[in-house]
Amino acid sequence: MTGLSSKLVRKRAIPERAGNEGSPAGLLAPTRLGGPMPWVIAILIALVVIAASGALALGNLTERARADLADAVTVQIVEADPARKAAMVQTAAQVLRKDPWVTSVRVVPERELEELLEPWLGEAAAQSEVPMPALIDVELSGRASAEDISALETRLEAAGAQARIDAQSEWLRPVYDALAALQYLALALIVLVALATAAAVWLAARNAFVNHREVVEIVHLLGGTDRQVTRIFERSVLRDAIFGATFGAALGLAAIIMLGAQFSALDGGLIAGARFGIGDWVAIALVPAAGIMLALVTARITISGALRAML
Repeated sequence: MTGLSSKLVRKRAIPERAGNEGSPAGLLAPTRLGGPMPWVIAILIALVVIAASGALALGNLTERARADLADAVTVQIVEADPARKAAMVQTAAQVLRKDPWVTSVRVVPERELEELLEPWLGEAAAQSEVPMPALIDVELSGRASAEDISALETRLEAAGAQARIDAQSEWLRPVYDALAALQYLALALIVLVALATAAAVWLAARNAFVNHREVVEIVHLLGGTDRQVTRIFERSVLRDAIFGATFGAALGLAAIIMLGAQFSALDGGLIAGARFGIGDWVAIALVPAAGIMLALVTARITISGALRAML
């Protein structure tokens, strides 16, 4: 204790060199990158970057799918007699093309339906014994409500075409629900990782304060303020947080790039809607900055509370 006191006495001029507020910055040993704190922060930030990227990609995917299918409906005609079915399809197509609300009409070829059903039915999908409904893909000028679909079905029925109309977006409602659940899961993971980061910084700052408690007491005896002491610990945490957040963000971005390269092979369809825009990249770039701020605020609260408890 005597040696520590003499060391502090020799450093009494430090506050004056630090400026108006002063800062006995040399009293704490500098943080080394070999310690656990930077690497813990790096791992946690990498997890947050990956989770945030996943949530953003799922959000883009859902919005793209809703936008593409919101104005699309499918007309289904079920008829066992091939001749009557063909006549109904022709009648329905004519009625739909004359409707001012319809922008495009496409009768799905039977061969295409057989190819779609072949993975489940096998060769039976191409056999005439298996009844195959006729499908017509219809694009509308706006989003179809239940009333609009009912009115369109009434017009088809009046023309002699017994058809059922389904909104394509309703087919994917379970998919939308699953994507939303995954988004919520990613957000929950982000919250948990943020709490884990705060807890890790709290433990590190608390242990550092306990290890340097005698130094802090002598700094107080020499006229040092609580703000000066807090700033000493904040600098140490800030160095760790900057290194950990930068390294963790690099790891997360590397993982995102690798996953993006894998999914690029599935280019087209709904997968293309998951691509990031400028706003998404800005949000990802804010993750390490938010991690640094969280670590800094946690350290400040921790040291301030420890100083109040010591007095």
